[in-house]
Amino acid sequence: MRLPGSVAEIEASPEGPQVGAFFDLDGTLVAGFTGVVMTQDRLRRRQMSVGEFIGMVQAGLNHQLGRSEFEDLIGKGARMLRGNSVDDIDELAERLFVQKIVGRIYPEMRQLVRAHMARGHTVVLSSSALTVQVEPVARFLGIDNVLSNKFETDENGLITGEVERPIIWGPGKARAVQEFAAANSVDLSQSYFYADGDEDVALMYLVGNPRPTNPAGKMAAVAAKRGWPILRFSSRSGASPVSQLRTAAGIATMVPVAWGALGVGLLARNRRSGVNFFTSVFGRTLLNTIGINLNVLGEENLTAQRPAVFIFNHRNQADPLIAGRLVSDNFTSVGKKELENDPIVGTMGKIMDAAFIDRDDPRKAVEGLKKVEDLARKGLSILIAPEGTRLDTTEVGEFKKGPFRIAMSVGIPIVPIVIRNAEVIAARDSSTFNPGTVDVVVYPPIPVDGWTHDNLDERIAEVRQLYLDTLKDWPQDTLPEPDLYKRTKAAKAPAKKAAKKTPAKKAAAKKAAPKKTTAAKKAPAKGRP
Repeated sequence: MRLPGSVAEIEASPEGPQVGAFFDLDGTLVAGFTGVVMTQDRLRRRQMSVGEFIGMVQAGLNHQLGRSEFEDLIGKGARMLRGNSVDDIDELAERLFVQKIVGRIYPEMRQLVRAHMARGHTVVLSSSALTVQVEPVARFLGIDNVLSNKFETDENGLITGEVERPIIWGPGKARAVQEFAAANSVDLSQSYFYADGDEDVALMYLVGNPRPTNPAGKMAAVAAKRGWPILRFSSRSGASPVSQLRTAAGIATMVPVAWGALGVGLLARNRRSGVNFFTSVFGRTLLNTIGINLNVLGEENLTAQRPAVFIFNHRNQADPLIAGRLVSDNFTSVGKKELENDPIVGTMGKIMDAAFIDRDDPRKAVEGLKKVEDLARKGLSILIAPEGTRLDTTEVGEFKKGPFRIAMSVGIPIVPIVIRNAEVIAARDSSTFNPGTVDVVVYPPIPVDGWTHDNLDERIAEVRQLYLDTLKDWPQDTLPEPDLYKRTKAAKAPAKKAAKKTPAKKAAAKKAAPKKTTAAKKAPAKGRP
């Protein structure tokens, strides 16, 4: 459906740079306020006094309450940095972006940015924040056009304590956008604007496609009155007490489920029965408690052929839990050594006899994979992320050969699990999960017959391309048949024809056999007295 504010809407929009897409920063692209992160870091490093910190907080409150102008607030921040080198502040901002801010970028907004770029639209990050806060986010998202406030500097590159005029905020921001549009032949009547703050209401009136994002106060009221589509996201509410409580409650279910698994194992006198109870019940209970729903296409392929090597793309700590919930039972897994101490993944891995691979010790890594191969030969499936390290991207990293070598060695197929949007559940390194719906595609098993050392790289590249193609053009109602499977079917066809001929010969032999037997029975009859 092409709902306003959706990727589908943008994909159906006119192409070309005449369409602008203007994005605000704080509260729109990023959850919370980037300026607060920098202020807290300076306080922690004792680069500002407690009095200065209280002054900044007071200035922020006065601005929120309408007791002071935005110029006073941003000017106070600039004066606190008087005499600092812009290069040093840029370096600080880049470090804080990597450590604190990248995990706050809404994945939904990231998808919208990419969708606009794919249509060739002119994408602009327009924010009242300072350049040091804005540019790291713009670089990360690949946005070339930035409209933001800048520190005034002297001839030595030192901050003077002032901000360049005119200040980009409210009407000033609207003027800056109009000037940019005129200079770059952008048609505002076809353009989009995403923002949350009351000060951006005027700019919403300027564009043909206003998209209030996480609005409150005046912006929310005007949007409701004007019928503007409102976008709301909670995928980066990791600090929310509700998300933390639901995650803790989900993890806490591990204890009663483990006791139940122990009872099942003892009653059945079979350890694997207990392990299967644990993996199937805990995986389902954990996701349900947190509020994670799975929209799975091709679910029948999860049980089409067992054992198998199940592979999945890896972006955060939710991916292994989602993949494990799908595979459900009779499986073990492979993970990096660091995960052995993780309270969820590590505990589950130990219960399932998972192999935790030390990538810095090749000998131990090989031993770990041999252990997994032996379990696969006994009938257990293997769950593994071929990328190894999780990636903070929608792309797919290079696949390592380990999972495919296991499949070849044991002679079991590979089942690709493609996860599209697990980042809405949690940021890359977050251990707090948010409610949401994750889309998953499970492809049919890929046989490894005919895979050799010589063609392994080519076969792995084909499987990886399957992930890239699926993520680029996500299937909706029916599972497509990628070229990889067509080639596999074509390779099997000659073998099937040969197999059909063999039974015919056997049948002929069987028909001949009774004749000889009958003759043999008749011969003695003639010799009887």
